Amino acid sequence: MSFSIAGKTAIVTGAAHGVGLAIARHFADQGANVMFADMDEARLIEEIGADAAKEENIRFFAGDLRERLTIANLLSATLDAFERVDILVNASRQMIPSDPLNPDDDAVEVLLQQNLLTSLRLSQCIARRMIKQAEEAGNEDSCVGAIVNLSSIAARRTHPELMGYSVSCAALDQMTRSLAVALAPERIRVNAVAFGSVLSSSLKSTLKENSDYRTDIREHTPMARIAKPGEVAEAVQFLASDGASFMTGQIITVDGGRTLLDPVNAPAH
Repeated sequence: MSFSIAGKTAIVTGAAHGVGLAIARHFADQGANVMFADMDEARLIEEIGADAAKEENIRFFAGDLRERLTIANLLSATLDAFERVDILVNASRQMIPSDPLNPDDDAVEVLLQQNLLTSLRLSQCIARRMIKQAEEAGNEDSCVGAIVNLSSIAARRTHPELMGYSVSCAALDQMTRSLAVALAPERIRVNAVAFGSVLSSSLKSTLKENSDYRTDIREHTPMARIAKPGEVAEAVQFLASDGASFMTGQIITVDGGRTLLDPVNAPAH
């Protein structure tokens, strides 16, 4: 079974920074048509503007995907550029501290909107398009499409100062399972990658502010290192490819063994 995604069209959100950018670039390198989507237009232009101008398989879209109209516009832009969509990677995530005892702290609401509801609405929109494509092509046998969500091991660990983030990731995992069952009859697979410490943009900033944090992460990770964004991208490619054709509703963990241990205060970033 092939892990190739060459020739397929993918939308990757959160594609201006860190892990999302690494996934989108990796997909493009593997021969997929990729729509890089993010709210940060300046960063998109900085990172892939030149590539989009000269490479036929790279385009970018800037907009706030918390807005339903923006989701519709993203789909339209993708169809205009590549005529179809086969893969959706919901890689846009936000992490902010929260105070579980403060009734005025709205972190849970903010993160449920950003990390859960945006991914849900986008998945619903793209799934409808995938179903329509299959009907128009008379495809009655093979996989119609794949959706891959990015989650975190924080969904399974207890960190009160990250309650909003943990709750949103746990909800995203359940959303993944629910959509997997709902979309299985339509031959659309839905899976997720839950990762531990990856050298993302936010973690780089944290490490600059706290030099001891790197040591703390390594001490609580059996493989004793921080993952590269490309290692998450490889796992996402697998789930998006035909190599995972009989996998749906699964949360694949990429954490160097972190969740095999159980220290209460181990960092969940």
